[in-house]
Amino acid sequence: MAKNRELSSIEHGLAEAIRNLKTEVIEEVTGKSESYIRKCSDPDLEQQLDHRDAVKIDKACIEKGFAPYLLNSHHYIILKELEKANLGNQSINELLVQFTISLGKLLDSIKTAKSSKGERGELISAARKKRNLWSVAWTRK
Repeated sequence: MAKNRELSSIEHGLAEAIRNLKTEVIEEVTGKSESYIRKCSDPDLEQQLDHRDAVKIDKACIEKGFAPYLLNSHHYIILKELEKANLGNQSINELLVQFTISLGKLLDSIKTAKSSKGERGELISAARKKRNLWSVAWTRK
């Protein structure tokens, strides 16, 4: 009896790949029987699909002109998790820009501190170290 699977699940992606690829292809690329792979697509069983086999199955799908069903399932699952992440009103791009600016300021401060014109020449003074460590801690917040 066919089981209902969530559209975004790995099991659904695997079921689609099995449906579209022939038994011989599944067995050839994974070295495992189609029966074994079908059991991996059952969400009620403990048997799970190995990551290496998932990649092999997706590669076979692409070679046969099908979508990489398992990759698409992973992508959708990750996108749903990113939407759940509490990022406030900031997009990931805005966060990356902020981190890049902060990192640039920190590296500039370290470069200045290590220059021969710094407080202690090429050695970093205790005061400068403290400011740099505070900058790192602030960046992580």
